[in-house]
Amino acid sequence: MQLRLTRYIALLILLLHTAPRAGAQINAEQVMRVGQNALYFEDYVLSIQYFNQAILAKPYLAQPYFMRAIAKLNLEDYLGAEQDATDAIERNPFIADAYEVRGVARQNRGLLRGAVEDYDAALRLIPNNRGLLFNKALAQQDLKQTDEAMETFNALLKAYPNYENGYLGRARLNLQRADTVAARSDVDHALSLNKNLAGAYLLRADIAVNSERDFSGALADMSEAIRLQPREAGFYINRAFMRYNLDDYSGAMADYDYALQLDPLNVAAIFNRGLLRMEVRDNDNAIKDFSKALELDPDDYRSLYNRAYLYSEKRDVKHAMADVNRLVDAFPELPEALYMRSNLNRMEGNMTLAERDYKKALALSKQLKPAEGGTAPAAGATAAGGAGVKDDGSAAQPADGEGGNRELTPEAVARRFAALRTVENHVEVEEDYNNKNIRGKVQDRSRRIELEPMFALSYYTAPTELKPSSYYLKEIDDVNSTRMLRFLVQISNADITLTDQDMINRHFRSVEYYNSYLATHTPRAIDYFGRAMDFMMLRDYSAAVDDLNKALQLTPDFALGYFARGVARYKAMQAGSQQVAAPLQAEIRAVIADFDKSAELSPRMAFAYYNKGNVLAALGDYTSALPAYNKAIELKPDFGEAYYNRGYVYFHLGDREKGSANLSKAGELGIMPSYNLLKRMN
Repeated sequence: MQLRLTRYIALLILLLHTAPRAGAQINAEQVMRVGQNALYFEDYVLSIQYFNQAILAKPYLAQPYFMRAIAKLNLEDYLGAEQDATDAIERNPFIADAYEVRGVARQNRGLLRGAVEDYDAALRLIPNNRGLLFNKALAQQDLKQTDEAMETFNALLKAYPNYENGYLGRARLNLQRADTVAARSDVDHALSLNKNLAGAYLLRADIAVNSERDFSGALADMSEAIRLQPREAGFYINRAFMRYNLDDYSGAMADYDYALQLDPLNVAAIFNRGLLRMEVRDNDNAIKDFSKALELDPDDYRSLYNRAYLYSEKRDVKHAMADVNRLVDAFPELPEALYMRSNLNRMEGNMTLAERDYKKALALSKQLKPAEGGTAPAAGATAAGGAGVKDDGSAAQPADGEGGNRELTPEAVARRFAALRTVENHVEVEEDYNNKNIRGKVQDRSRRIELEPMFALSYYTAPTELKPSSYYLKEIDDVNSTRMLRFLVQISNADITLTDQDMINRHFRSVEYYNSYLATHTPRAIDYFGRAMDFMMLRDYSAAVDDLNKALQLTPDFALGYFARGVARYKAMQAGSQQVAAPLQAEIRAVIADFDKSAELSPRMAFAYYNKGNVLAALGDYTSALPAYNKAIELKPDFGEAYYNRGYVYFHLGDREKGSANLSKAGELGIMPSYNLLKRMN
């Protein structure tokens, strides 16, 4: 079954598959030219495949690495972009743009000092470059090097007096230096140059709220920013805060709801909506919001406090006590939590415990100054509750000033990954094999987060522009070369469903042929194998297993037979139970044993190790899955699906660095979901 291919596919096949396998046979200049064309038309994922081929042909050239870095930067694969830019610089240290690309990648990764060093290196080659000066100033500001940043901004605006973003950058710096008048002047001047600067309206709204308490003016500016950039969830969260302060509760609620349509994992929006629901006495829905916030971040003690308070209001002592005990454990000197627990004990008639908590809370309240009472948040008096994002959308920097990406514990990484798997965006993606799905910023297209599927033997493949032909497997080539099967065997992990009645009938006729042949001839393993393949196409997995059992009885060293039986057994089990049970039951052990036997007989069969890894990962045994994926990648270094699944496993285990590195490599090898997951995790 050949699914429809589109405009680049013929050329891709010509360039990548007609020449001999030796890298030197590829016309690197032609491949680079086509890759640059794809890059120009924003086919970033496809362009990477061309640059891969140029690198394979001439790994000593800097340009393919540099161009691939640009593509990865556009896909927000900052780790991959940094590595490729470094490779380009090592090959040619005089490409100023390579330093800029690496600087931008490092800045987005929070490696601010390295970014400044790269901008300085580029500025030595092209002095007074506008973009370099601007990015350098921003990095210096985030490093809290305010004097150096001001010097860079002043040099930038002296050279480019009409550069509106330069004024916005300096306005942000002036706000950091508490010079509100200078900040407002820079923002107004930027808007006089360009009325369509969303960032200018954001900064002016920030000034209006924090310096002037002018919520009406701030609301007007936030609405203008939303008009210009209507898909930014943080803008709606901030506007909700302004509407709340203007007593427009319904407008604030609508903004929180829409922010969560855009970003269902936005804890600030969930928490703030919970506070607003709490204030309008919609307590049951407020509890749902706080519970969702705690699902995403179990250590969110603000949500825990507010949920405990609402449970106590409902006189649900059991749930309230569970929450407040966690609070007291975390903050043993927080009077509010002790007062709450005292009241809960009174409800239960535990007067001794109630009195003890009350006396301790009273003593602590007398000791603590008002400013010190904010150890943990109380039942928020305002809709923002301190949870809103900053008006410029940026995150607070760590204490050392180095790193825009907050360092997360392994537990926090694993929790976020688990949340991403269970809370999906509302955007539905039409899955088909044409160019629109690989063009542009594919990282913005929501995809279900799941393992790349198991590989299976098939008579069909689903070619795409990124993978125009199926993987090569020597064992398949050996079987096909015998000419003893009715159809050519291939390997694929696409879930191919036969919808054409002629195709379906062809396999029924093939089964009848084998029935007749086996009834009148001495049985051969290849005949049972061929009929098993037909049964697999018809999704009769039990019959396929029976035939593969017979094939393996006749030929016990048939590696491909064990591989096929492992897949058939697994699919039969899935079809019977609709899911893989967690315990390693007999069926699972048999599946793994088949893949192990296949690998034993054919030690270089990477797909056997990959499939074993998938089975173990589906069971939640991620530690055991890792060695299987490691071996698959060792045997097949271009195994994109294995890199993706290994990254998936690393995220489950809380290793953000290795997870990101593996997804970056998988994306480079054409596994598109990598970019969406990279963006959502980072």
